[in-house]
Amino acid sequence: MADNILEVRNLKKYFKTHKGQVHAVDDVSFTLERGRTLGVVGESGCGKSTLGRVILQLIKPTSGSVLFNGKEVTGLKGGDLRRMRKDMQMIFQDPFSSIDPRRTVCQIIGEPLTVHGIVKNRAEREERVLELMKTVGLAERLINAYPHELDGGRRQRVGIACALAVEPGFIVCDEPVSALDVSIQAQILNLLKEMQRKRGLSYMFITHDLSVVNHFSDDIAVMYLGQIVEMTTAEALFDHPTHPYTQALLSAIPIPEVGAQRQRIILNGEISSPIDPPDACRFAKRCLYATDQCRQKCPSLTEVRPGHRVACWRANEF
Repeated sequence: MADNILEVRNLKKYFKTHKGQVHAVDDVSFTLERGRTLGVVGESGCGKSTLGRVILQLIKPTSGSVLFNGKEVTGLKGGDLRRMRKDMQMIFQDPFSSIDPRRTVCQIIGEPLTVHGIVKNRAEREERVLELMKTVGLAERLINAYPHELDGGRRQRVGIACALAVEPGFIVCDEPVSALDVSIQAQILNLLKEMQRKRGLSYMFITHDLSVVNHFSDDIAVMYLGQIVEMTTAEALFDHPTHPYTQALLSAIPIPEVGAQRQRIILNGEISSPIDPPDACRFAKRCLYATDQCRQKCPSLTEVRPGHRVACWRANEF
């Protein structure tokens, strides 16, 4: 039996607007095994970041269930929620806006240590901060530096140190390298992998970069307008993409060879509105293979091969 650190069941998050309810996350279910990385990919606005925030209870869900180590977390409040947050952390996309610009590196990394009562005094806190800085590759001379004095890579390392400070078991990485140069991206990804190997961490890795997610993830979930449309291992997804949306995404990945070209799948048609969507496939208006059935009823996520689930009425044809 798989040792699941996270179980998400029928999770929904709707936002009220003057035009109706935006279905940002709509009936999402999956499990994450301990020590593995789940990559979540999709277009901007598909609900990736909202899903991560709802799992961590930074945003309260409309309905559904999130179990962490077998315990329900959606109804937690106060001290119970604070204790849960010690085990579930987040690395944000923009390292500059996610850390306090008025505090030094020592104060920023030391804050979670103080909040969760991990250190007893100032000297112990500074010693622990120096250990964390060494772990994430920050020079000791930067301990009293302010965020504006650091480049993007170093600021992101500060964010990673904050997440690691409380020794969590699960971290949501919300596009942690998208704002960084390619060479810095590689350093941060290698650092995260090394931390996972040493500490047995489990990651939910949110990104729109399919090349990065293929390198970093064990499993991949493809989202479209609030729903998971395909989910399987990284190897299976790239070897045999089944959902028409996944096929279109993979066709856009550039090939790093001179003169090499990939046959692009160009998506035409209108993007469905996430506001009170009808019970139909949300990709149908852009799909090359849509039928009347696709336009009348939304397909559920169904296993088409062992460990490979797809939400498409015609999945068995591809």
